[in-house]
Amino acid sequence: MSETVADEWSPADNPYAIAVSEAQWWQRTATLAVRRIRADDDDNGDPFFDSRQIDARQLCVALRQLLMAEKLEQIALADLGIDPAVGQALGEARERFEAALPGIKHMRDGLIHFEDWSRGKGIGPQQKRIKAGGTARDVARHFWGFAYDPRADTVTMGPYRIDVGAVEEAAGELAFAIYLAAHEVDKRNTARMRATVAQALTAARIPCGREEAVRVSAGDDGRVWLSFTPGVLPGEPERQALAERVIATLTTSSLRLSGATTLQPAEAVTSLVGGQFLRVEPDPTA
Repeated sequence: MSETVADEWSPADNPYAIAVSEAQWWQRTATLAVRRIRADDDDNGDPFFDSRQIDARQLCVALRQLLMAEKLEQIALADLGIDPAVGQALGEARERFEAALPGIKHMRDGLIHFEDWSRGKGIGPQQKRIKAGGTARDVARHFWGFAYDPRADTVTMGPYRIDVGAVEEAAGELAFAIYLAAHEVDKRNTARMRATVAQALTAARIPCGREEAVRVSAGDDGRVWLSFTPGVLPGEPERQALAERVIATLTTSSLRLSGATTLQPAEAVTSLVGGQFLRVEPDPTA
């Protein structure tokens, strides 16, 4: 990636993909925490702090962050106008996650915002109990007391409890659901790119149907590929001339062809003539 292209990149361009990345990182963080908790090895060099209690705290944070990744994916799906059924399916996955790990949001909030929860000033459930007539001191006590219980294999905070044994399956399912939702965005983007390429070639009077010399296809990898159909063009001179027309047309449309690396126009012509499948992508320098 050139410095110019790198400077132009922003996560705000594709938040739906950022949600997938964050979900995968936090899922693996949760899995690591579970395995460390269950390793039954507290040789952390500190006699005053049980490492399993530390890992239990990290576990709660990781699980809450998975919910934030789902939230970001939902925002991105809505902004992109994706079929509401995709967001609904993702929402159902979130509900299953929350049912498997009840109260995880509040457990994390109590840990992170201890400056409020320790005084009964937290939002959400603490705020509700205050409005119902509870005193701040009593409310703080009710929601306090974080601990991992190795005998029960549970993590508790106040009235909330999660089963450590349910974590890996629940986290894996939600992370995968986020990926599947994002894949719907990729499929739509791929279809649009393929249509753009086909429209540009057709406008330049370069047929690109299945039986034509030029083939434009959507790959299983979510990319659009361009190649010459074997046996349609009689000789290399014809393939050379057509390749040059294809490259010129794509360049005019702010598109380019790439192989294992970004190709210059002359290199793309040679690769097409040689029978290679090349990836069509927007030209960031156009």
